[in-house]
Amino acid sequence: MRTNSLAAVWLLGGLLTGVAAAPVAEEAGAFSPAFIASQQKAVAPAICLLNFTAEVESQRTGETQKRSTRALGLIVSPDGLVMTHGHMQSDKSTPSHIRVIVGEGDEDKEYDGVILKKPDDINVCFVRIQGEAGERFPFVTFASEENLVLGERILLFGIMGETLDFARGALTRGISAVIEKPRMTYCIDDAIPFGYVGAPVIDARSRIVGVVGYDLTPAEGGELYVRSGHPLVYQAPLFAKYIQNPPTADALETDHPIAWIGVFSQPLTDDLAEYWGLPKNGGVVISTVVEGSPAEAAGIQRGDVITSFDGTPMRAKKNSEIVGFTKLVRETGVGREIPVKLLRQGQPLDLSIVLTERPVSAKDAEEFVEDTFGLTVRALTTDVRILLNLPDDTEGVIVRRVKSGSWAHLAGMRPGVIILRFGEYPVTTIAEFEDAVNKAREARPAEVPVFCRAGARTGFFRLQPRWD
Repeated sequence: MRTNSLAAVWLLGGLLTGVAAAPVAEEAGAFSPAFIASQQKAVAPAICLLNFTAEVESQRTGETQKRSTRALGLIVSPDGLVMTHGHMQSDKSTPSHIRVIVGEGDEDKEYDGVILKKPDDINVCFVRIQGEAGERFPFVTFASEENLVLGERILLFGIMGETLDFARGALTRGISAVIEKPRMTYCIDDAIPFGYVGAPVIDARSRIVGVVGYDLTPAEGGELYVRSGHPLVYQAPLFAKYIQNPPTADALETDHPIAWIGVFSQPLTDDLAEYWGLPKNGGVVISTVVEGSPAEAAGIQRGDVITSFDGTPMRAKKNSEIVGFTKLVRETGVGREIPVKLLRQGQPLDLSIVLTERPVSAKDAEEFVEDTFGLTVRALTTDVRILLNLPDDTEGVIVRRVKSGSWAHLAGMRPGVIILRFGEYPVTTIAEFEDAVNKAREARPAEVPVFCRAGARTGFFRLQPRWD
């Protein structure tokens, strides 16, 4: 027997009480029923069920649909901080009406939950339980070091399906691969049921070493460490700082600005190197330079191959290795002069570049929900202009959602259309769009012509509201 200093803690008789010593698994390759039972007793009270409404945007049409869904939550602080899987919130999915169910069966209790700002560097989300003042919740604590090894067995606790009344269940899995770059990654050897995504991971020494996670795909907004489609162990050091200093609606934006270089890039594969007559050492090939970016100001050109950035060699040969360059740029800092070594038409060239703060992206752009005509619009951002191949001087607001059955929907408007003029008034910003809509409400015309851009074409949508 070994004292478990990292066991979960829960409320008992109104007092915050530590868990009694838990047995240690006798062998790393197997867990006894007694060991599993003791760990479930310690951990299960901190596992909660999240019910919420997800607004999911179709990648094909851009339309948004609402659906009720659920997820496993893990309470990680006594004041009700909950950690869950990162797919709850992404570029294509927005959660709302969150309800947190703590406990099981007749002893469960339901609370409102508030989603916090999602971290940029790990695919997890945080929810704050809206409990009574001073209320304390069961929670788990994590080991400060994971030290998992290839072949090691791990124990997972999750939530069973609705037909089993969302009972807490246990699974054992193994570490099938340990990948060291671009960050330490522990791959799990088999698929994980949905109710175990976000589940606590326990090793043979009774330590809670992390949670089960899945990385976002690039289509979902994944940029860093993308190993999507395979269950991973997100080890505790990756998210410990967010438990210690929980994110809020404003946090993470004010910590430090994210640096931006303003290029699109790809790896220098061996095939490309052979075609261009370059050494097969890898590198970062510049495919696009954004106008007005730090890269353009520094003289970087399309076709250049970056071989060193701020003294760090660039050796990317696969798409997955480009994330190392992306991460390095984001974390380098704003305003400092950075040395860059590159190859231009096979010849070495040294440049220096001063990174600036990343422009507002589409997911952070200002948004306005208009109820009269049924439109939700967003401000145009640099990434959207690049994605849609729009000139840099394109102004207007882009339609994000069109309410089904609304006047805008009946007129044929759709997501992705850029509004340039609403009625008699030009639109270049969200404020101008809102003002134009208010003037249309006051005037109550029989028809409101909306001049828009869709791709390379422009034209009118004719909204015919029935004011009465």
